Amino acid sequence: MRVRFAPSPTGHLHVGNARTALFNWLLARGQGGTYIVRIEDTDADRSTRESEASIVTDLRWLGLDWDEGPDVGGPRGPYRQSERLHLYQSYATELLNAGAAYHCFCTVAQLEAERQDALAAGRPARYAGTCRRITREQAEARIAAGERPAIRFRVPEERDVMFTDAVRGDVRFETDVIGDPVIVRADGHPAYNFAVVVDDALMEVTHVVRGEDHISNTPRQILLYEALGFTPPIFAHLALVLGPDHSPLSKRHGATSVAEFRAKGYLPEALVNYLALIGWSPRGSAAGRSGGDETELLPIDELARRFSLDRVGLSAGVFDEEKLAWVNRHYLKVADPLRLAELSVPHFIDAGVPMKPDARGLEFLAAAMPIASGSVDRLNQVPARLAFLFEYDLARTLSDAHMREELKSDSARAVIAALAEELASAARLDRDRFRAAANQIKARTGQKGKALFHPIRIALTGRAEGPELDLAVPAIDRGADLPISAGIPPIAGCRERASAFSEQILASQPKM
Repeated sequence: MRVRFAPSPTGHLHVGNARTALFNWLLARGQGGTYIVRIEDTDADRSTRESEASIVTDLRWLGLDWDEGPDVGGPRGPYRQSERLHLYQSYATELLNAGAAYHCFCTVAQLEAERQDALAAGRPARYAGTCRRITREQAEARIAAGERPAIRFRVPEERDVMFTDAVRGDVRFETDVIGDPVIVRADGHPAYNFAVVVDDALMEVTHVVRGEDHISNTPRQILLYEALGFTPPIFAHLALVLGPDHSPLSKRHGATSVAEFRAKGYLPEALVNYLALIGWSPRGSAAGRSGGDETELLPIDELARRFSLDRVGLSAGVFDEEKLAWVNRHYLKVADPLRLAELSVPHFIDAGVPMKPDARGLEFLAAAMPIASGSVDRLNQVPARLAFLFEYDLARTLSDAHMREELKSDSARAVIAALAEELASAARLDRDRFRAAANQIKARTGQKGKALFHPIRIALTGRAEGPELDLAVPAIDRGADLPISAGIPPIAGCRERASAFSEQILASQPKM
């Protein structure tokens, strides 16, 4: 088995195309086949190496490695279409010599006029065959005179083209509605339907798994396979990925590219798992559920083991970011905290928390990560969850009307004063030392429950809400002990926070 993913490098990798890449990868890896990446870059005006690099980066981030491709080589290269132009010219000449293709001198304006006339008359908008009757000698004379024709494939008349789709079953087209397609443009570049046939045949691709928007291309390609003496591969056309409103997923629905979801802080294993479930089920049916069942949260190797085309559904799948977030939450909870710490650094920087952590700094972030990872959907939400570490602003806290009301009572101020006194000579707090200090403050003030812990929370975190103090307080003091060389912004410790807060409360007492 040999399969390929052949993106056009004209933009970022859309998640719909990423699902196609994934299904090909799962099929190859599950069957011990070969996975090929081929870059279809013959659209010179839109294709860029920057886009190619972006697509390659996204594929590797998803964990979709390949056996042959432009960066790893292989026995059937080159793997960029722009480096294979001589092959297309050779096969186009073969078709011309066999009478299976002909030169077309029709102008763009002429073709558009014919198209509009056909539409107005209610006829299929297909090429009228104007240049079919031009002899080879006449064509060569016009070319010698300076004209630059395209090359069209001569579609056989009054034929049915049939193929068995691995997802959809038997499909039939009549050649009368196809028209003669351009296979080489006037500028010498191959058209998609021609280049893809030459490439897939020479690369010995056995299974072509792609989106259903290519179904109408398939009869043209099968006819080209026949004319060139090649055996067609097995075709499998996947239903499209739709937005929540059941229209094709596009930017109006929000993020659509792999790069955007990576930037938002989704883990690759979550996106892979979710994409696999759009239109395919790892269980007995092809219902194509999109997450929500623990039995469908599977690592990529297990997905590959279970994958088969007969479980791919016919119905279009809906991309629901809420369900993706559900899957991502699962993977965040089970991920290595050190890995999450490393992945979170760019999000801290984007949130205005400059850092360049070394090993000790990463170890600190990893220790704090459980505070966030169990209660966020994405990594870009981690900085807000851990903001109490880096954004302790006493003046802002005390200027908040709600906070001032919370601290208005004598009992709240007594708790804060006792907190400052308890921590003044205490060692940095871990969970046990914090609990012991809280018990001492309880004994001194007589406060308990919310009346005890709410003032402590405000004094030590600057916030009325947040993670459990048993987790937050030790994290604050671990951060306070970090040297500058750890690459983490300075963090005020609990002792310093309590002291400053108590002083400010006393200083502002007449105003409160």
